[in-house]
Amino acid sequence: MKMKIQVSADLLDGMVLALLDRQDYYGYALTQDMQKAISVSESTMYPVLRRLKKNEFLTTYDQPYEGRNRRYYQITPAGQEHLADIIDMWDQFKESLDQVFKGGQVQ
Repeated sequence: MKMKIQVSADLLDGMVLALLDRQDYYGYALTQDMQKAISVSESTMYPVLRRLKKNEFLTTYDQPYEGRNRRYYQITPAGQEHLADIIDMWDQFKESLDQVFKGGQVQ
C-alpha cells in the first residue's frame, strides 16, 4: 500500500539514503524503487538527489549502458552518518505517533 501522507524532505532524504546504503542506483531505477513505498515522481527525485550531492551525502559516477552513460548515485560516509541521524529522528517521531494513534500515553 502506497502512502498518501505528505512526506517531509527529511524523510525523503532518509529513504533515498537508505536505498543507496544498500546499493548504488541510477536515477530512474531509484525512482522506481521509491515508488514501491510512496508516490514520488522523477521531477521530485532529481532535486532531492542534487541537494544530497551538494551537501556531500552522496556522490555520482557515470557508467556506459547501451551506447550512453548512466549516472549512478552512491552514498558517502557523511551520507551514512546523516542517514543514522534521520533513522533516530524517525524512531522518535514514529514512537510519538504510535502513542497518539494507538492509545498510549504521550510523553
